[in-house]
Amino acid sequence: MGVVSTIAGFLGFGMGISLGLLVGYYLFIYFQSTHVKDPVIRPLVDHDSETLQSLLQEIPIWVKNPDHDRIDWLNKFIETMWPYLDKAICKQVKTIVDPIIAEQIPKYKIDSVQFEVLSLGCLPPAFTGMKVYSTEEKELIMEPTLKWAGNPNILVAAKAFGLKATVQVVDLQVFASPRITLKPLVPSFPCFAKILVSLMEKPHVDFGLKLLGADAMSIPGLYSFVQEIIKDQVANMYLWPKVLEVQIMDPTKAMQKPVGILNVKVVRAMKLKKKDILGASDPYVKLKLTEDKLPSKKTTVKHKNLNPEWNEEFNLVVKDPESQTLELVVYDWEQMGKHERMGMNVIHVKDLTPEETKVLTLDLLKNMDPEDTQNEKSRGQLVVEAMYKPFSDGDGPDDSEDSEVQKAPEGTPDGGGLLVVIVHEGQDLEGKHHTNPSVRLLFRGEEKRTKVVKKNRDPRWDEEFQFMLEEPPTNDRIHVEVVSTSKRMGLLYPKDTLGYVDISLADVISNKRINERYNLIDSKNGTVQIEMQWRTSS
Repeated sequence: MGVVSTIAGFLGFGMGISLGLLVGYYLFIYFQSTHVKDPVIRPLVDHDSETLQSLLQEIPIWVKNPDHDRIDWLNKFIETMWPYLDKAICKQVKTIVDPIIAEQIPKYKIDSVQFEVLSLGCLPPAFTGMKVYSTEEKELIMEPTLKWAGNPNILVAAKAFGLKATVQVVDLQVFASPRITLKPLVPSFPCFAKILVSLMEKPHVDFGLKLLGADAMSIPGLYSFVQEIIKDQVANMYLWPKVLEVQIMDPTKAMQKPVGILNVKVVRAMKLKKKDILGASDPYVKLKLTEDKLPSKKTTVKHKNLNPEWNEEFNLVVKDPESQTLELVVYDWEQMGKHERMGMNVIHVKDLTPEETKVLTLDLLKNMDPEDTQNEKSRGQLVVEAMYKPFSDGDGPDDSEDSEVQKAPEGTPDGGGLLVVIVHEGQDLEGKHHTNPSVRLLFRGEEKRTKVVKKNRDPRWDEEFQFMLEEPPTNDRIHVEVVSTSKRMGLLYPKDTLGYVDISLADVISNKRINERYNLIDSKNGTVQIEMQWRTSS
């Protein structure tokens, strides 16, 4: 009897559960509560700032700050290049860190410390925005906002006293706002000499740390302690105004000033080889100094001549006589196709006695490789005259904007000087009817004007004007006005004023030189860059 009741109980329980689920599902699907209302959907513009921030947990910095640019293209580039950047960065880290570890481990009686695994993972960093500063100096300043939630695998093994311990870094997160400065900008690739990196605020660094396979960060108090240590140490080293300086090239070499002139006279060539089908050649000579970015200089072409005479002179600017070399290459001119190389040779500037003309008869070679047996073949000779003229102290061109101000020319009144005004460029200029800007300078009743740049809101003039004065204009101002003129609309709107500024000359007299960008009055966003110098005879 007990068995029967037990079986009946199980059956009743199973049937009751099944029947209850069926009835509940039916009621849930087909009956709705009268208290449930449709949600109210409101446009975003109707929400207040707090509601919007709750809806958008992370607003990109380029949305919050209009002076930050959106740089999705850079993120796409990094995403595509990340597998290769990962390997290159890890290789560079090993190159830098390994010598430092080898130098430090003997102090602590450690046998070895090395990377067993070093990978930055498959997730690249992302830049949420970038601000670029515009200055009048030879530099480029950028402030990107970096966020990186990566999955690196960094495994470091240390051996000491016959024991081995491993430390693994995983789940790295870095939020930082670095300032990257490229300076000085130079006319040699990659066009900047240094990279300066500093942090504008303490970075956020979060990571997991496994010691002997166990999560070390789960130890109470260790996580917050490590976080603060990292923030403080990084801030002490790189928080602005402290910087990390990476030297790219020698700025003194990149911005070398000319130290002399190499005068070269290409006299003649002798016994050149036949290159044309008809049994002649059309030779000419190319001249170029090594380490010089300027195009090669060329002689005229002497048609159908194997013993040509040129007697043509060239002047080349020398910046480093110890390392620079003059390359002379003879070519056969072709009306169609590539010009054929007939031979070459070089002259080392350091082998020339200054201020002394040297006549050189050079054997033409295929190349400058002394081991090449083809150089034994006769290709003719080239006769040149060369003389190196070094500049004396204070002579020579000065192509540095930061150099001292030149002296005034002879005839400058005693106690007076020469006021030099250089109008460089304008930006964001906009006229009501036309924008053909030029600059009008008005000083002590004398008026000077730049050329007109047609249909350009960001014109560049780089024009220099001079005012000879009998006394320093300490209390004077110069009136700078940007105007737009149009001949086509001359009858209706002959002239538009794009803005003006009155500049005090007191700073120019005291500092000898200023180079500033001025906001124009009566202009929405227009600016003009003006450089001024006060040159005296003393």
